[in-house]
Amino acid sequence: MRPLPCLAFLLAALSSPAFAAAPARPNIVYIVADELGYFEPGYAGNPHLQTPHLDRLAAEGVRFTQGLAGSAVCAPTRGCIVTGKHSGHTSVRLNGGGTPLRAGEATIASILKPLGYATGGFGKWGLGGRGSTGVPERQGFDVFFGYYDQVHAHTYYPPYLIRNSAEVPLPGNRGNSEGTTYAQYVIFDEAVRFIRENRDRPFLAYLPFTPPHGNFDIPDTDPSWAIFRDRPWPEPARRYAAMVHLLDRQVGQILALLRELGLEQNTLVLFSGDNGGADYFVTPEFPRGVHSANRDPRTGVEFRGKKGQLYEGGLRVPVAARWPGRIAPGRVSNHLWYFPDILPTIAELCGAPLPPDIDGLSLVPELLGAAAAGRPQAQHKYLYWEFVGQVAVREGDWKAIQPKAGAPWELYDLARDVSERHDLAARHPDVLARLQGHARAAHTPVVEGTFTSTELHERDRAAKFGGNPPPAKTKGKARAKSD
Repeated sequence: MRPLPCLAFLLAALSSPAFAAAPARPNIVYIVADELGYFEPGYAGNPHLQTPHLDRLAAEGVRFTQGLAGSAVCAPTRGCIVTGKHSGHTSVRLNGGGTPLRAGEATIASILKPLGYATGGFGKWGLGGRGSTGVPERQGFDVFFGYYDQVHAHTYYPPYLIRNSAEVPLPGNRGNSEGTTYAQYVIFDEAVRFIRENRDRPFLAYLPFTPPHGNFDIPDTDPSWAIFRDRPWPEPARRYAAMVHLLDRQVGQILALLRELGLEQNTLVLFSGDNGGADYFVTPEFPRGVHSANRDPRTGVEFRGKKGQLYEGGLRVPVAARWPGRIAPGRVSNHLWYFPDILPTIAELCGAPLPPDIDGLSLVPELLGAAAAGRPQAQHKYLYWEFVGQVAVREGDWKAIQPKAGAPWELYDLARDVSERHDLAARHPDVLARLQGHARAAHTPVVEGTFTSTELHERDRAAKFGGNPPPAKTKGKARAKSD
């Protein structure tokens, strides 16, 4: 590993007024909402969904208009979050649900653990099923509790969850939508316990929570369901709204917990979606879905595409960050960045060495201000994405996209055309050629992690249905389609 390039800045910053009252190593809480769309939080003007605690988080910190996902689907985008690499460089580029990280890859947890951090993850992993090199306890996490495989995570009533590859039974559950123990309650309680138990040491709490991803299930006894059960929408749309409210309620409980423990002033809380929103619950009245994740409710401007596509609808995510006394409140940032930037940002704030092979840039100047950081915010020369034949490159406001393998490339000026309606490839062949060159330079052949045995992994996938696993396979790779 090479040393952090801005170590001199870090030492100066820790003695500056911005850091004078803070211990040297801050806590990090990163909450990831599975599939929450850019225009779904209340602060974005959504008329249906209620997110008072996310609205407060954004009002007390900074929200980003151009914080972009690492990929357009769950597993690859999470790989970008934890490794600091873009999707042309990561080991997880498919969305099979159990494709593993390689043994020994640096992650946000593995770079913090040697510094004395407690490292915990709670929710949906998606970067290596049981029996693989990618399981979180082999990737720097002291504890990970929840779902390792994405198919397993498709039910909120699984017969068991996973803690460090061991099964934790959930009484009364039969998979799918049948059961008595709602998994998200249990996962959340474990996250709270982790924070409480580690209040006296620095910690990383990575919380990739599953709501509001479907199945769209929430107990009828949940107070969030009472708010939405009589709304004039299809029942799945009402369940989804209640799940968003549940997620928001739990965000509020995390913020309250940090205040109770006296940790607010030394904790960065980061919140984001994981990939662009889906056009769920389409009706004649709502052609982009009842809650219109990719349509601005104030202006009617739409993002083209949705989850699974590299148009803006698949990449724009809600992002907000709060750190009282460090991040100025009430800011709206238009800085262009994406998920590979999260690892180097956390590394700089915590004083961790940077892995030598990452693609991200630290966001510390954008978060804390150039004066506190001692330097202006660095800008990407370009941003890069690839996913199952799709390729996209962003250079400032220019965006080039090949929407499927072998298709003609398209070119858009997002400053004037954020909806990607007007293809400028024929008018600006020089710009397109330059971005295509970036794409060629960015792509590297994929090298995935491996399984010793997929027996337990297949068992977890079958647990979605409460059934028995199929016959075990050995030394293979997970390939089943998942989201």
